[in-house]
Amino acid sequence: MKTFLDCIPCLMKQALRAGRQTSADEKTLKRILDETGSLIKNIPLENTPVETAADIYKTVSRITGVKDPYKKIKNENILQAKELLPELEKKINTAKDPLLCAIRISIAGNVIDLGVDKKFNISNDLDKIIDQDFGIFDYEAFKENLNSSKTVLFIGDNCGESVFDTLLIKQLGKKIYYAVRDVPVINDVTYDDAISSGLDKVSEIISSGVDSPGAVLSKANNHFKDLFKNADLVISKGQGNYEGLSLEKRTVFFLLKAKCQVIAQDIGVKEDDIILKGINI
Repeated sequence: MKTFLDCIPCLMKQALRAGRQTSADEKTLKRILDETGSLIKNIPLENTPVETAADIYKTVSRITGVKDPYKKIKNENILQAKELLPELEKKINTAKDPLLCAIRISIAGNVIDLGVDKKFNISNDLDKIIDQDFGIFDYEAFKENLNSSKTVLFIGDNCGESVFDTLLIKQLGKKIYYAVRDVPVINDVTYDDAISSGLDKVSEIISSGVDSPGAVLSKANNHFKDLFKNADLVISKGQGNYEGLSLEKRTVFFLLKAKCQVIAQDIGVKEDDIILKGINI
């Protein structure tokens, strides 16, 4: 997905929120905004928003000296999500369609996004999304692709959400490669976060090699590129991964909640819709 003009103020707000998360003083925050503004001034709109965001979060880390501003919140979200697991496992086990129920729960976890300016309540959002209609629902195509697959590349997004992904992975019943960010960026899941989420028990955790809040194939390591090309099925979670991968030429199934108007318009849905969208299917 290209960068839209409405993405620019959002990127500035992300820089300010991340800076404040480090407890930086006003002078330091002003420097962050000044350098972010200079950076944004020179970006081509053809770039994906997550490529620009990567440079912004590097700027925040360089100026503040804090590599993982959201570490405490990430750990809290993982613990909160784990507390809900027993109840959610019961919902899946008693559902008429356990796979679909697990997909809904996995998408519900996508509300745990500190890169957007929206409040969330994990329990309340779970209850809502389990019954919510889909804005796009390519479920039959998803099942057909899953049934004919042996290997799945599952591209993770946020911490906390990552815990709910374990429930979906169990339902997939395939060899799963779970891709995480190479370094901390916003509240996206890294290798250590994936271990804390229990993903090592249900998948092989790999690094995508990217330092942006979304997978960008040109920035990825060779292992990720190979899996993206050759895995039988690719599942991509969240808005950032949609931004980075939506123009790729292979079949990808995107699972997310549309939390901003720009992405909703790009997908062709309403803001706050939940999405199961396949491309090149």
